[in-house]
Parts: sequence; structure tokens; C-alpha cells
Amino acid sequence: MSSLNSTLPPNVSLVQPQFFYINGLSNIPYVKYYYIFLCFVFTVTLLGNSFIMFIIYMEQSLHTPKYVAVFHLAVVDMCGSTALIPKMIETFLFDSQFITYEGCLANMFFVHLFTFMQSLTLLALAYDRFVAICFPLKYHIIITTTGMGKILAGIWILAAGVVIVGVGFTTRLSFCKSIVIDSYFCDHGPIYRMSCNDNFPNYVMAKIGTTILLAAPLTLILSSYVCIIVALLKIASEEERIKAMKTCTSHLILVAMFYLPISAIYIAANITNIHPNTRIISTSLSSTIPPMMNPIIYTIKTDEVIKAVKKFHERNKTIKKQNL
Repeated sequence: MSSLNSTLPPNVSLVQPQFFYINGLSNIPYVKYYYIFLCFVFTVTLLGNSFIMFIIYMEQSLHTPKYVAVFHLAVVDMCGSTALIPKMIETFLFDSQFITYEGCLANMFFVHLFTFMQSLTLLALAYDRFVAICFPLKYHIIITTTGMGKILAGIWILAAGVVIVGVGFTTRLSFCKSIVIDSYFCDHGPIYRMSCNDNFPNYVMAKIGTTILLAAPLTLILSSYVCIIVALLKIASEEERIKAMKTCTSHLILVAMFYLPISAIYIAANITNIHPNTRIISTSLSSTIPPMMNPIIYTIKTDEVIKAVKKFHERNKTIKKQNL
């Protein structure tokens, strides 16, 4: 590995290597079984999200602002997993750890974009639940399908803008010491930290991205649930409270699954030194498991989806009987 970390002449102003080497997990026995497990995760992610998208598309009763956002989350989950897992499998299961400079920038862009899009889509769903419970009489005025479409378009512009600037700043970095990325993909943080010229703009963009696209949405989601709890306490009937809260359970589980691992890793990294393998396993699982679980949770925990699945099944049975 020392040959990959050779220092080039200091008089070269900008060194952009032809390729990087993604180091990934090191010195772990039977590590290939982990990547085989990710193959399973990817397959379930594609099947689960395709199923939830199909049901929402086919069932007219689910053509509502809430399920426009759920459909969008399924699309983002599929795209995020596709941007990350196949490349990980190719890289580590088939020993193809070299990636071109341009390919690395593309990988960085798409993985970070869809991670941030998951965060912002969860915020859009929180806004829907906030209005539905806190302003039930005005819900259909405030939340419309067109309005939800505009919100989702806006978060695409915001996330893409931040990531494009971050990747753009990366192109001005010089890599004269190392081309070894201590991560499982072309992660912005490890890459800008191994540059040998001024990387302060990248540091600032990393902080801005984390704050605006991860920390701020989490804060707003938690704030919305504080308001929801206050609104529920004003409802006289306990049965109505439980019924209203049940509409939030799926979303709350998704929020916990997405934000808790990321928050734990971030806090631990700032408190103590985390072994690179621990960080890589934790972050890779937090990036791949939620997209797999999201459609399962929405199918199992949401009455509207279960009813839609049953309706679709009954309709298919009726059509088959008529054809016979």
C-alpha cells in the first residue's frame, strides 16, 4: 500500500490522480460474507420499494399528498441503494478497488445526494402529519398534491445544489500524498481531508450540508412532533388520540431508523476515536438498511396500504374468475 501513498514533487500545483483506491474494511476475516449480505439487502430493497410504488400507482385511494411523498421516498431509496450497493459489491466482492477520478466524483455526488434526499423527504412527510393533526380542518387546503409536488421539487433543487458545490470544490483539491480512501465509497469527508492544498471550502460545505440537510430536518421533525403531542393532548377522546397517533407510527419508525444511527456515529466520532472498520460498518448499515425496511414498515404498519393491497388482491381474483 505504501506505493499508493507516495509523495509527488511539491512544485506540482494541482495533482488530480487518474484513479483512487477505496480501502474499505481491512483485516476482518470472512468479510466477503458481509458483502454477500448486502446483495440480499439490495434485492429486498428493490423488490420492496417496487411493490410500494406499484400499489400507490395502481390504487386511486392512495393518490394523496401523503402517498405522493411515500412514493417519492421509495424512488429515493431505490436510487440511493443502486448508487451505493452494486458499486460496493463490485469493489470489494470482486476485488475492484480502483476507481477513476471522474467515477469517484460521480459516486460521491449520487450517494450523498440520495442520502440527503431521504432526510428531506422524511421532513416533507413530517410536515404532512403536522398539518393533518394540528390543522385537520385546513389540511386539504394547505396540503395538496400539487403543493406536495412543489415541495419535493424544491428539496431536489436544495440537495442537488449543496452536493454540486461540495463536489465542485473537490475538483480544486490536489492529491499529492495519497490516493487511498479510508471508506467504503468515495466519501467527501475522507477525500477532502487527504488533500495537500487548502481544503477549507470543502470543510465549510461539509458542515453546511450536514447542518442544512441532516441536522435542520431532524430538528424540524422533532419540533413538529412536539406540536403534534400538544395538539393530541387537547383532544378529549383517548380513542381519537390513539387513532391520530397511529397515522404517525410508520413515519416515526422511519425517522428513528434513519437518524439514530447517523446521530450516534456523529456523536461518537466527536467524543472518541472510532476504529475505521467500526465506522465503515456502522455507516454502511445505516445507509443500506433503512431503504430496505421503509417499504416493509409502510406496508405492515399503515392501514391504508394494507386495505389497498387487499382491494388490489380482491380485484385481481375477481378478474381471474371472470376470465375463467
